[in-house]
Order: sequence, then structure tokens, then C-alpha cells
Amino acid sequence: MADIDEDSTKLHFVLVHGFGHGAWCWYKIRTLMETSGYKVTCLDLKGSGMDLTDPNTVSTFEDYNQPLIHFLSNLTRNEKVILVGHSAGGLSLTYAIHHFGHKIQMAIYVAANMLKHGFVTDQDIKDGVPDLFRFGDVNEFEYALGRDHPSTSSKIKTEFQREILFHMSPLEDSTLASMLIRPASLKVFSSVKFIPGPNSDEVPRVFIKTKYDRTISIEQQEAMITRWPPTLVFPVESDHSPFFSAPFVLFGFIVKVVESLTTRELL
Repeated sequence: MADIDEDSTKLHFVLVHGFGHGAWCWYKIRTLMETSGYKVTCLDLKGSGMDLTDPNTVSTFEDYNQPLIHFLSNLTRNEKVILVGHSAGGLSLTYAIHHFGHKIQMAIYVAANMLKHGFVTDQDIKDGVPDLFRFGDVNEFEYALGRDHPSTSSKIKTEFQREILFHMSPLEDSTLASMLIRPASLKVFSSVKFIPGPNSDEVPRVFIKTKYDRTISIEQQEAMITRWPPTLVFPVESDHSPFFSAPFVLFGFIVKVVESLTTRELL
């Protein structure tokens, strides 16, 4: 009788970063999960993190998500994964739910965009787009096509990043982030629209609310939860980045989700 590969029996988590971030932002959560015996994959989406693609050349949401699409397309026939997405990474999770629902055991949205159809209506924009105007002129734009054309990518200026993204996080983490955050393509996110897939309603979803979020406000998060109710909701006392400001609490909620999977309470 052939031996069973121990790695194949582990729950497999795929962690997806948000706007301008990369796989690096999950380093604390990855460490906690792997030392607890889980299998973890952290992806850099196209033009992000260590992916060397110029983000100004990434023009479609599908292109941006190619690393995730490639990963899911190459899973073995019976393999399923648990997706965890932060911030704009929630849009990548929803894309995956609609296109690869049969490969996803669960989707966990962490202070993330959870819009079933993407940015289709004015309400979608109100609920899902960060309102940062109160902080002043916070965005640094790039104009790859020239100043006489619309900006092609942006990031939050370094001097505003801690105040907006990491105000409850350790200083060393926000300092690290300021060295690694890259501009992200604006065209990619401005046209995100989804058509629900055949298995999308079968994928259990969990939302982790960040109570002191200055990027996607708690009111925006609650509006998205109301409009597309998930199976479970967990509140975290953190800023927009609980993987830095509350890693043990975030990990604890993920473990609760794991327990619900193993006892089949949600599936």
C-alpha cells in the first residue's frame, strides 16, 4: 500500500495581499501557521512584492491575478485550499470564488473588499473604495503614459502610511512596510466587475472586521457584510493591518475557522 504524503493531508492556506503590498506582509501569520502544522502559500500578484513586472504595464484584473490563477489552475484534481485575502486582496478572493469555486474550501476576508459583483454600482464604490480625503494629499501617482494622460499607478505617500495603514502596528513593521510598498496599477482596480460562477454560492466565507480601521472604515465593512452576508464574522481590535498589529488574535480566529472545517459545522 502506498504511503500517504503527510503534506497532502494538511489544510492548505493561500494568503493574498492587498493594494501595493506583497507576500511579505504575511510573515508573522505564515510563521504562526507553519509552526502550528498548516501548509501555507503566500503569493505576489503581478507587479507586486518581488514580482518584477512594472505595475504600470498591468492593465486588467485578470492579468494582475495571473499568479493566483496559475496556482489554482495547477492544483491536483481533488485538492482544495483556504483563501485568505487582505484589503483589495478581497477582490482577488471573489474573482477566485467565481472562477474556481470547486477548488476553494473557504474564503476569509480580512478588512477586505467583499463585493459579490465588484464595482458595478455607486453603492459598491461607496462601500468598497477607501475615503482618504480627510488625511489630505496622500497619494503618490505615476504617469507612465505622460503627464497629459491619466495616472497609471499610485501608492500612499510614505509619510502617511503609518497614520492610515499601520497606526496600531509596531513601528518596526510599519518601517519595513514603508520600504517594501510599491505603486499598484489603477486601471486594474477601476474596472473590477464579476459575473457569479456556478460554484460561487457554495464557498463558505468568513469576514474579519478591523474595528479601528482608517482605510476601509468599520462602517464600510459592515455595509459589505450586510449586502453579502458571510457565514461568520469576527471583530478584531486593530488598525487596517491586523497581520502586524494583532497577529495572535488574527491567527486565533483563523484557527477557529479551521476547527469549524474539521468538525464540518460550516460545510
